[in-house]
Amino acid sequence: MRAIWKGSVSFGLVNVPVKLYSATESHDVSFRQVHEADGGRIKYQRICSIDGEEVPYSQIAKGYETEDGEMVILTDDDFKDLPLTSSREISVEKFVPSDQIDPMLFEKSYYLEPDASGAKAYALLREALVESDRMAVVTVALRQRTSVAVLRVRPTDNGDVIVLQTMMWPDEIRVPDFSVELGEVKDSEVKMAQMLVETLAGDFDATEFEDDYADAVEALVKAKIEGGEVKRTETSTKSSGEVVDLLAALQKSVAAAKQARGEEVPEEASTPEKAAKKSTARKTTAKTAKTATKKTAAKKTTAEKAASKSTAKKTASKATAKKQVKKAS
Repeated sequence: MRAIWKGSVSFGLVNVPVKLYSATESHDVSFRQVHEADGGRIKYQRICSIDGEEVPYSQIAKGYETEDGEMVILTDDDFKDLPLTSSREISVEKFVPSDQIDPMLFEKSYYLEPDASGAKAYALLREALVESDRMAVVTVALRQRTSVAVLRVRPTDNGDVIVLQTMMWPDEIRVPDFSVELGEVKDSEVKMAQMLVETLAGDFDATEFEDDYADAVEALVKAKIEGGEVKRTETSTKSSGEVVDLLAALQKSVAAAKQARGEEVPEEASTPEKAAKKSTARKTTAKTAKTATKKTAAKKTTAEKAASKSTAKKTASKATAKKQVKKAS
């Protein structure tokens, strides 16, 4: 494991140098969105909903939307004034009975490992928590934000380890908006329910439970791999798509932005494909017209040449006739 935080636990005048490790990890099977035909990964563009333009990361800021739909833009300079802390101390505020902490408050768990110089103080804190059956309520700064957490002892295969569990703030716990109306319950029914509880009573062992869905998905993927149902994807040399597709996407984005503002959108703007077809049709018509004009001009030129040849022949015939008349006389 790799330590994600280094600091010390402070209680009274005692400091315990420790390292923090993530105690949990997800084993859920993750999927990627791909093109079904060739297995290519799906990419998304960061398009502004107002002007329809793609926005680079350098121009993206954080925004808070009000109840009226207005947007408050927050910059990096705004966040500089917030109460962030870089403290490397886990400060013990008090020790409370373990049964007073609602498990619903627990959020994320971390293992605490002592440095060599703090091994004795670590063991002292661990034994004090076990013997008193209490948890230590602490404050700690993780990722520059102060959180409330508890320290408790957890048995592991490598011995008892102190665990830090961050907690949610009280206002993050939702209150149910429904009420449960309790009907009348007979004593005989309660006794029967207690008998059922006793029948199913036992000690909790997490290893008795398995994630059947994850196992089934992994088996499915393995079977497809062994059956040769694998697409070898190649990295495309194209940027983000053809120019025509990008233009169509931008036109659709602009049309959507105008509709969001209540503006009228021409049918051609809302359907770039139609606009492209109409444009192509116009170009085709223009080409046809030009071709027809050229053909007509060619016909005229040919006719004119033919007429000139005919006139020349007639003139030559007349001149020859005149010469013959003169010779005869």
